[in-house]
Amino acid sequence: MNHAKTAFESQLLSLKEQLKKDKEKRASLRFYYNSTAHTSKETEELKIALDHESARQHFEYKDFKKKWTITLNSLEKKVKEHTSELELLKKLRKIKSGELQQFLFEKYSFYNFLGEKNNLHQLFLTSPASTPPSGAGECAAPKLFQYAYLNNIQPVAIAEFWWGISPASEVRRHKTFYTACKSKCLPILGFMLQGIHTDDKEEQTLITLEGGIPVLFEDEHIVIVDKPQPFLSVPGKSIKNSVLELLRKKYPEATGPLLVHRLDMSTSGIMLAAKSKEVHKQLQQQFENRTIKKKYIAQLDGELWVSQGMIELPIRVNLDDRPRQLVCFEHGKKAITIWKVLHVENGKTRVEFTPVTGRTHQLRVHSAHISGLNMPITGDDLYGSSSDRLYLHASQLIFKHPITGKKIHITSNPLF
Repeated sequence: MNHAKTAFESQLLSLKEQLKKDKEKRASLRFYYNSTAHTSKETEELKIALDHESARQHFEYKDFKKKWTITLNSLEKKVKEHTSELELLKKLRKIKSGELQQFLFEKYSFYNFLGEKNNLHQLFLTSPASTPPSGAGECAAPKLFQYAYLNNIQPVAIAEFWWGISPASEVRRHKTFYTACKSKCLPILGFMLQGIHTDDKEEQTLITLEGGIPVLFEDEHIVIVDKPQPFLSVPGKSIKNSVLELLRKKYPEATGPLLVHRLDMSTSGIMLAAKSKEVHKQLQQQFENRTIKKKYIAQLDGELWVSQGMIELPIRVNLDDRPRQLVCFEHGKKAITIWKVLHVENGKTRVEFTPVTGRTHQLRVHSAHISGLNMPITGDDLYGSSSDRLYLHASQLIFKHPITGKKIHITSNPLF
């Protein structure tokens, strides 16, 4: 269709140019006969001949356009017919594909220790995705349990660890143990482990801060606190105790969102809050303009002998394993971290991070990723190994006071 339109437009343009030339030629002939000695009969005969030629070309032009219009309309009609047929086939394919997938899900069954059986479709009905994601059931753990149950083998213990170099996107470290992914394996293993004694999940015990949160700076417009760990910045689904709730209780007259930024539950250090909506808006603007400077102190698992540098790796959420983040150059958000080594001792490296951007888990991913420092923060249970705490502390905050315009520089020393 597009080829036909292009051919028509090209021929039409050529015809217009030819008609224009012929028209100019007739005008020249008329001028010549009018300005030279010719009989009236000759002049009249020429005029009639030129008028006939003009009329003929006019009708030829109209016939040409009409012919092509009919041709193009006919082609367009056929294209629409085929397009409608194609769209119908696509919809039919989608329906058939869904039916086939559903059939496969219902045939793909798993057993648990009690001898109960459930298919893939049923296992994911109550999951957030509701539909099994691609590759569900293909991981090692479900296959091992399935083999054990079908062969009357008693599972005693299981653990999964990564062997080999880290992939380009996710953070995976050689010989490091990892939990099953939440999107594909959790609904399956939750069923398959029924009837087997399992250790209770170690939940991090959150502190309560009955005496209130430590305040580093305060005036009538802002308050800066020193968040301990493990403690939430904002209320969770089941845990309400958080920095935000404590601030709301302490400053009931405050307006607006209060917190200007957040820290991970396991990260300690400086947090900034505004007592009014207007001040909050101004401070948020400073964050957006990147005029607020933050620094962090961290301890890394390993000895880093390069003194300083910059990491630029785009980050996005791992859709198959939230809340983990991964490096993605196609869909990730720009993330930049400046770092420098403070000292190296006993197989650990103390570093200072200056994040240029503020992405979720940015410092943790940039530390652990193979294209970053390739050295996780001590105690990072998502990207490294567990310890008594996450060794990451927000140590400095530098910004302009939104009301006085004065430069504010707050520091906090980590407890590690």
